[in-house]
Amino acid sequence: MIRKHFLQMFIQKDKYLVVDLPQGQTKFHYIWLRDHCRCKQCYDHLTIQRLVNSPEIPLEISPHHVSASEDGLSVNVVWPDEHQSKYDLKFLANNSYWPPLNPESGAKIHSGNGKLDKVPWNVEFLKENLPQVEYSKVMDTSTDDGIAEWCLKIWKYGFCFVNNTPVDPESTKKLIERIAFIRPTHYGGFWDFTSDLSTHDNAYSDVAIPLHIDNTYFTDPAGLQLFHLLKHTGEGGITTLCDSLHAANILKQQNPEYYEILSKIPVPAHSAGEENVFIQPSHAKPIINHDNEGNVIQVRWNTSDRSVMNGLSFKNPETEVPLFYAAIKKWNDIIESKDNEFFHQLKPGQCLIFDNWRVFHSRRTSFTGERRMCGAYINHDDYVSRVKLLNLSRDDLLETL
Repeated sequence: MIRKHFLQMFIQKDKYLVVDLPQGQTKFHYIWLRDHCRCKQCYDHLTIQRLVNSPEIPLEISPHHVSASEDGLSVNVVWPDEHQSKYDLKFLANNSYWPPLNPESGAKIHSGNGKLDKVPWNVEFLKENLPQVEYSKVMDTSTDDGIAEWCLKIWKYGFCFVNNTPVDPESTKKLIERIAFIRPTHYGGFWDFTSDLSTHDNAYSDVAIPLHIDNTYFTDPAGLQLFHLLKHTGEGGITTLCDSLHAANILKQQNPEYYEILSKIPVPAHSAGEENVFIQPSHAKPIINHDNEGNVIQVRWNTSDRSVMNGLSFKNPETEVPLFYAAIKKWNDIIESKDNEFFHQLKPGQCLIFDNWRVFHSRRTSFTGERRMCGAYINHDDYVSRVKLLNLSRDDLLETL
């Protein structure tokens, strides 16, 4: 059966519908169409949740009748149980899969057509492009301009300084809560600490700590981390940062074999310094992790919290063990090079917030004197939600669900 309209043509096959859209021809299985009905009986447009129970749909379902709307902008389907579904052409084009007609449409929406593209950086780049905002602008609740700018800079560059922050824990806590709720861990919620080793972790000491991310021992490491140096009576303790996206690009170009091994070998991690704590991720993950399109999504690098690597990590130990150690040596050379490691002395009144999935931080040197620091974590998904809703259209985002 063939029906034609001024905007489309559709052909009913035994198990799927062929649709000619302005973007080209594509096909949809009938079970997929029934599963994606957006009527109020099948989809709650207030909660943005599905109401249809997919496993209850007959596997061999076939429409009773298919027609084009009068304006040619949708396909109407009547199912054997007389249920009626309407599919807008825009919805079909955006969600086509056989073949996909707009394969990058969702990515374009989620990136704001480039507005949310991440910018890899090195030390030279930061000389003219240091991400920073004013505390007063971020805390201005009469507008979202300040918080939107702050979140966007964190997203694009992986970190941002907040200048002229009142030097007290209360103001700092209010600052980070402008993004989302604080994530509690076994270290507590909002921290306010000195180097007294009250918690058995190197962060609570005065020793130097190399570049790393936090929480490699969690299945889901914190997304953001904020530091505010409230007081320091001595010297040293300089902070450094490094962009893992830039470092990964360098490693991939210079040593593809090393890049592959760091993207494949699972590295176990743990937190067990406290008598009542024994934390490990649900499963070990590689140092460099990718999304489904092959983009670097998270880097888990922490030499202090790495556990023993044994037969659970190495499947071909004869070649993988020496290759892994050669790869992490090269990786460390890249991230600690003068071109890629950014040195900065924290000071009271200037907060540092960074993407804990992307930007490494260190306490490059040990320090003397009393050093008081406060800060907190935020979940990654809550932070990403805030970034998108502050900088993109909610209606556009909902079209991708």
